[in-house]
Amino acid sequence: MTVRTGTAAPIDAAYARVRDEIVCGRLTANQRLIETDLVADLDVSRATVRAVLTRLEHDGLVVREYNHGARVRMVSAEEAVEILQARSSLEALAARHAALNATDEDIAALAEIRAEMPRLISEADLLGYSERNSRLHRRIVLASRHAVTQRLISSLNAQMVRYQYRTILVPGRPRQSLAEHTAVVDAIAGRDVDGAERAMRYHLTQVACTLRKITGVPHRHPSDNRTGRQGD
Repeated sequence: MTVRTGTAAPIDAAYARVRDEIVCGRLTANQRLIETDLVADLDVSRATVRAVLTRLEHDGLVVREYNHGARVRMVSAEEAVEILQARSSLEALAARHAALNATDEDIAALAEIRAEMPRLISEADLLGYSERNSRLHRRIVLASRHAVTQRLISSLNAQMVRYQYRTILVPGRPRQSLAEHTAVVDAIAGRDVDGAERAMRYHLTQVACTLRKITGVPHRHPSDNRTGRQGD
């Protein structure tokens, strides 16, 4: 993990590199981040490494403990479900704005990604399908031209590495996922703002439900925190 940084922004360059290592899963959950190793790997000062770790801690990607140093933060299954619930609202908003703001180039790119997905399912290339899935979502968020939503979604997605591929491995889920993505892309292409928002919200709600089932996270009604009742 070597990066040569210039004098202008060594912290930004080092931060971007370590963040990418975490987001892509090359640095795994609970893996220790040893300052001396990072200094050598990144070719930066110890002060720069500490600044990078502070930023990553603020992002929710790193945990630092007194006398134990830093480690990549583990996202629990329950938190992963909550992240998907938050994404369902944010990406529904992004899909709505994409239906308003997407260019012809954006729509063509979405259609191209969508067209690749059935082949990957038929070849049982589920990891390839999941990669196209992620690419499609990124393109929709980009097409929204909604900067705040883009930033918030990026922050949430960075914490989902551990669960990125798990739901697509559930039998029957790939075909359901394909239908859900098709509905989103068709609504955006048709400039149907309400339909795009509704389709994206439904899709990510289904992903959250699937993840809840395979991880055993119970469903909790929004009123449970007030009443003390457990969800079903």
